[in-house]
Amino acid sequence: MTVRGHEYYMAQALALAREAERTGDVPVGCVVVRDGEIIGRGRNRREASGDATAHAEMEAIRDACARTGAWRLHGCALYVTMEPCPMCAGAILNARIEEIHYGTRDAKAGCCGSVLNLFEERFNHHPRIYPGPFAAECEGLLQAFFRALR
Repeated sequence: MTVRGHEYYMAQALALAREAERTGDVPVGCVVVRDGEIIGRGRNRREASGDATAHAEMEAIRDACARTGAWRLHGCALYVTMEPCPMCAGAILNARIEEIHYGTRDAKAGCCGSVLNLFEERFNHHPRIYPGPFAAECEGLLQAFFRALR
């Protein structure tokens, strides 16, 4: 199995974000990676499902847990097109994901430093956080989506 670069995984997350956009959801996509293999995929489905918890990260984490048969996702990295919100940050902590790679910041709800850094609090787990890659593309996708709504 070949370990691919960060750009590859974020490109996969961006493809999922575009799927979300096509169905009228905020364009956010996410993948969970272990040992070079994508083991979880998710995209926003709040509008499509009517479920407030149907964020991309939540779907990707659920998918990874189902595929591995375990709730602990040790050795995993999460790639998401937008900085995780408080709910998703909590799920990342609970799943013990080791790395977070996010595309663009979320000034209204971001928990990797934009509003607060939940991962610096006194929890028992502290994933490493990496902004990017594709920050401009991720931000542009979101800006175009919200501009079209207005």
